[in-house]
Amino acid sequence: MQAMQNTVQEPMPDMLDTKANEPKPKKHAPRQLSPALDKLFELYPALFGARFLPLKLGIFHDLLARHPDAFKKDELKLAMGQHARSTRYLECVAAGLARHDLDGVAIEPVAPEHVHHAIVEVFRRRQARSKADLRPYLRPLLKQAIENSGLSPEDYTALVRVQDDATNALLDDALAELRAEAAKREALMVTFQASGKTEAEFADMYGMDPLVVSRVLARVRADKAIKTAVAAQTVAA
Repeated sequence: MQAMQNTVQEPMPDMLDTKANEPKPKKHAPRQLSPALDKLFELYPALFGARFLPLKLGIFHDLLARHPDAFKKDELKLAMGQHARSTRYLECVAAGLARHDLDGVAIEPVAPEHVHHAIVEVFRRRQARSKADLRPYLRPLLKQAIENSGLSPEDYTALVRVQDDATNALLDDALAELRAEAAKREALMVTFQASGKTEAEFADMYGMDPLVVSRVLARVRADKAIKTAVAAQTVAA
């Protein structure tokens, strides 16, 4: 039962940023950014400024409608493409922040598959610049994304799996860890139920932190409740 207690983990680098392990980057010609990006920064610093936020789907048309004389359609399309492909934008999507409209109002969550693919793409870019193996830092991010999606592992896998073995292997590693953790929680619940003890007595019997025991058991009960609700909806449908 000692394995169920929390362990101290090393701090995770900010979105896999391990610059200390990175080789000196090769010099490339500076990328030509669309002038429209400067205009977007002036008009909407909260969205395109020092901090990026995920943008609502269709915001390109919102910009054209609100500023018909400020942007040429092709230039704005180029600018929005550069913005959406930037690492900083992918990082805010990977963080699971909500999508925002032009007024900075959060209007909808980012789809689970968009969060997943942003996490993987940021990982690829960091890994390409680092000598260290960053997969141990990636797995917790993928696990959190899977759990935040509210989908079953099977549904999540069907949604995000791609035609790339290396990318799918990263997903499979995260899913394997989640299944192992779920099995440990289930084992604790079975042992607790068989003990006939209260949560506090059970924790004391095994020398465990009562808060950890309570949290784990609550998680198992919540997971079972969700599965029961999903099953009932499936039958009703």
